[in-house]
Parts: sequence; C-alpha cells; structure tokens
Amino acid sequence: MIQPLLVFSDTAIAVLRVVVGIILFAHGMQKVRGWKGAIQGFGAMGFKPAVFWLGIVTALEVGGGALLILGLLTQVIAVLVAIEFIVIILKVKLRQSLIGGFELDLLVLAAALILATVGGGAYDLDAFLGILVY
Repeated sequence: MIQPLLVFSDTAIAVLRVVVGIILFAHGMQKVRGWKGAIQGFGAMGFKPAVFWLGIVTALEVGGGALLILGLLTQVIAVLVAIEFIVIILKVKLRQSLIGGFELDLLVLAAALILATVGGGAYDLDAFLGILVY
C-alpha cells in the first residue's frame, strides 16, 4: 500500500459515491423521459406488473442517485442499488457475455457494495447531519 496516498482514501470514496449517483440519476431520467417505452421493455423482460417495477426502479435511480450525490442515506441507498443490480445481472443480463453485456452492471454492483460497507466518504451529508455515521 502506498502510504502517502491513504490521506486521499476518504475523498476517493466520495468521488465514487458522486459518480455512481450521477450514473443512476441519468439512467433514471432516461426512463422518465421514455416512460411508455420503458413500460414495454420492463414487461418484455418479465417484470409484472411492469409499471410497478418501473416505478420502483425509476424512483431508486432518480431519487437514490440524487441522494448519493449529496451523500445522504448513502449506505441504505447503496444496499438497494446492490439488490437492483444483482437482479439486473441475474434476471436480464447473465445470458449475455461479460464484455458488451453486463460488465458495467457488475462495476456498479461492486461500487454499490463498497459504498454499502464503507459509507459515503468525505463531504457527505450523513456525517454532517450526524445520520448513520459509520
């Protein structure tokens, strides 16, 4: 381990938290903008009732993404995101190859698991407000 770099570890976790939040928020907004097509897509993937599951996923991605960016309820949101991406990988993407298939989903899952276990890092509202201090 490179000792001088350890002083940046808390900031690195914060960067990871914000980037995952931005990615989730962007994907959630894509579902909001293409709501009717997304309903059909969820139905075709076997999620019934499609509108219910799409609503859950969209709320998690838009709302949870925003909360991750702010660093609010980071560990709770990260656990929910990890569950979402486990379902995505196992139910939707596993039949595809790793490359061009589920490699990005696997990366988001890993990032969510890191955030779930270590928290939001520096500059998060959880620590500032004294909520879920880890």
